Amino acid sequence: MIIRVMAFLLCLSASCNRQDGAQMPEPVPSTLPVMGADVSFVPQIRKAGYKVQNPAGKTEDILLILKKAGVNTIRLRLWHTPAGGHSGLAEVVEFAREVHAQGMKVLLAPHYADSWADPEKQVKPAAWSGLPGSVLADSVYEYTRLVTREVKPDYIQIGNEINNGLLWPEGHASDRVAFKSLLQAGIQGARDGHSSSRIVLHYAGHAGAEAFFGGLSALDYDMIGLSYYPLWHGKDLDALTQNIIRLSQVYDKDVFIAETSYPFTLGWNDYTNNIIGLESQLLPAYAATPQGQQAFLESVRDISKKAPRYAGFCYWGAEWVSFKGSTATDGSTWENQAFWGFSGSALPVLRVYGNQ
Repeated sequence: MIIRVMAFLLCLSASCNRQDGAQMPEPVPSTLPVMGADVSFVPQIRKAGYKVQNPAGKTEDILLILKKAGVNTIRLRLWHTPAGGHSGLAEVVEFAREVHAQGMKVLLAPHYADSWADPEKQVKPAAWSGLPGSVLADSVYEYTRLVTREVKPDYIQIGNEINNGLLWPEGHASDRVAFKSLLQAGIQGARDGHSSSRIVLHYAGHAGAEAFFGGLSALDYDMIGLSYYPLWHGKDLDALTQNIIRLSQVYDKDVFIAETSYPFTLGWNDYTNNIIGLESQLLPAYAATPQGQQAFLESVRDISKKAPRYAGFCYWGAEWVSFKGSTATDGSTWENQAFWGFSGSALPVLRVYGNQ
């Protein structure tokens, strides 16, 4: 849902762009297996020539800034045959190799679609249109085996936010047999393509997650991934905490927050409507300021540690700045939730990864 921002808060945006002049502390060894960030737009940002600064105010590559901040896992979306090639296999393989060369892990998120997949849409790749169920399952197996062999991810999701299934209509969650058959085909493909990859099943939200995973208990997967956005998944952090703890206990799985984010301002920097732009969308305890964004992510990090089998967290859209320019109407709907302010300056949220 795209919400039109109601007010352009110049004072906030100026505050967000100001450097605090302080060096970030050296990151300590992580106590969480996943201290992640999804930065799938980086290849496009580099191509556009957009520059960002590190916390010292010096221009530096996004990937290096994240590594120095303490990020240990990079999440990358993968689309089957995307228009323009971005987030396609060739780009993802190249970027994943760079991530591994920097000593970080890769969390691969295949959408099993040519573009965005989420609980509201799971459109099959055009290349698989019209395939009967058995052939579709075989295609899922072969494709997943191929991408895991090429990317060699440390973690791989079988689908993205699959609350209502994947590869609709055949794989809609209303047909539990077909849904689980397609998931198992993807799981087996990942096992056969790169046996050391840990398999993630990804659910958007936390309310209802216990029942969802209860229906998939026979499947051979390793980790439970959850999305948590206050706008869509509620503002009760205690409920989030209790549900994470219970999921870990009931299913004896590692649990982590695979997607989350929070705004550092309600202002904007381009003419594309931002998803977050109203006070009513915020958690009362966390203002839309650089400090509020940092405090929110610190809370998410600390909540993730409370599960008996905890696995960490991953921020979504950390890099999605307005790299196409402030006049772009096809810019970023996430610009005010990124890790860099509107002038490209690093925000204090980066400290969350090093201060544990």
